[in-house]
Amino acid sequence: MISGIMKKYLFLALVFILSSNCLNSQFIPPSFRPFTRQDTLRGSITPERSWWDLLFYHLDISVNPADSSITGTNTVVYRVLRSSAVMQIDLQEPMAITGARQNGRLLNFSREGNVYLIRLLEEQPVGSTGSVVFDFGGKPRVAKRPPWEGGITWAKDGGGRPFIASSCQGDGASLWWPCKDHLYDEPDSMLISVTVPRELTAVSNGRLRSKTQNRNMTTTFHWFVANPINNYGVNINIARYSHFSEFYQGEKGRLDCDYYVLRENLEKAKSQFKQVARMLEAFEHWFGPYPFYEDGYKLVEVPYLGMEHQSSVTYGNRYGNGYLGEDLSGTGWGHRFDFIIIHESGHEWFGNSITNEDAADMWIHESFTNYAESLYLEYYYGKEAASEYILGCRRRILNKRTITGIYNVNFTGSGDMYYKGGSMLHTLRQVIDDDEKWRDILRGLNREFYHQVVKGSQVENYIGSRSGLDLKPFFDQYLRDIRIPVLEYFIDGSKLNFRWTNCVPGFNMPVRIFVSGRAMKINPTEDYNELDLGTFNAEIVIDPRYYAASMNITGK
Repeated sequence: MISGIMKKYLFLALVFILSSNCLNSQFIPPSFRPFTRQDTLRGSITPERSWWDLLFYHLDISVNPADSSITGTNTVVYRVLRSSAVMQIDLQEPMAITGARQNGRLLNFSREGNVYLIRLLEEQPVGSTGSVVFDFGGKPRVAKRPPWEGGITWAKDGGGRPFIASSCQGDGASLWWPCKDHLYDEPDSMLISVTVPRELTAVSNGRLRSKTQNRNMTTTFHWFVANPINNYGVNINIARYSHFSEFYQGEKGRLDCDYYVLRENLEKAKSQFKQVARMLEAFEHWFGPYPFYEDGYKLVEVPYLGMEHQSSVTYGNRYGNGYLGEDLSGTGWGHRFDFIIIHESGHEWFGNSITNEDAADMWIHESFTNYAESLYLEYYYGKEAASEYILGCRRRILNKRTITGIYNVNFTGSGDMYYKGGSMLHTLRQVIDDDEKWRDILRGLNREFYHQVVKGSQVENYIGSRSGLDLKPFFDQYLRDIRIPVLEYFIDGSKLNFRWTNCVPGFNMPVRIFVSGRAMKINPTEDYNELDLGTFNAEIVIDPRYYAASMNITGK
């Protein structure tokens, strides 16, 4: 007899099968746009990048809402790994570098599209440190559809005052400030100084060190980030903010939590942001300590949906649960939490602390954080709620392009890195079949790769090593192929004959099935295996918690 809960699972699985392109008989290679030299310059570790290790930035800017411009300097401090005389710095049009100086000496530079090549005058001995100051300015690209199309959003609050925010994931921080715009290298720390009209507050990453009242009716806010930070995680948020705060007693002690919201939304924020403490409790349970105690945690209202800016998570979800009021899973569970608070904060662990080296491995950020949504539900509402949510989200999987992108050209995989990536991890948990080991692996990832930039292969190998399983075929199937594996079977008397099809070579994922309602685990390969069920006319159902399909080739 199949339980009521299992019947719900089976219904969700049926929805997933009917709404997905799940039985592609052949692998369909993704269609890619032509890649240009600019793609390579942006997406690869060029010789002009590789010789120096980024240590520190001081980004010092003035933001002028009257004409939507940004001007200022960025001081780049670095260590020499290999002697060279040419440095690559990125800044996208229409922004422009207007000067470069080292130790007071002007430097010559040339521009090729979004790349500046700076010619250094001094010797660069291996092991030495140096710094270059870049002057820059202009009117940065206006964000057309933030946060999916990056740039600066120049909006107004309810009183007509400036309401400004940056968002640049994928498009790159070089949209609005000059930097080493590749994820492989992060500064160890950073100072961000933002000057704005006096009636406004500028909020950025890390902790507010000080603010200076200037004679020209402006205020400069100095924010210091004590930890490594990826480029797109750096942000500015400017408005007439109200501020309130609280403390969270977490695994590493007291965590400062600060909230910046429009004054008209203060009371709504005080109610809705109570979910932050619940999020921290759940995610510290699953992933380990919040990674940036030194920098605190902030939630900052912005005029777009939100983004995972490190220690400065941005919020625009209209102070309601779900995703702009929608339950993405269609199960009801998505209305139990504020999507932006839970999802974007989950990136503090996966995305900000553990950062992918190449954009092609952006699944490290998005797959784990999509899965984190279900773990939040599990912590408060149980495993069945979490599974129902994951299965419900499968209706959004397209299977038209692989989760892994193209390396060295700043090309991410498909949007399936969210929902399919979450289902992949949920499936992997079933394969490992040991909840304590699974939690230890999730926490172990955050210990092993704490504040590090990693390759996708490192994450895959770590999970394989800690689980004791050869998971290469598993990751090849779900990350680098678009087909959903099919458990093909037929019953001959009391004998079940089964194998995996529609899969990569060597795919051998063990799977749980229900034989007339009785659970058992089988180990299919690409060749037929036989199992005596001890009964005739059995009904075979694959456990829907695995992201796989099944087919009785006899049609019965």
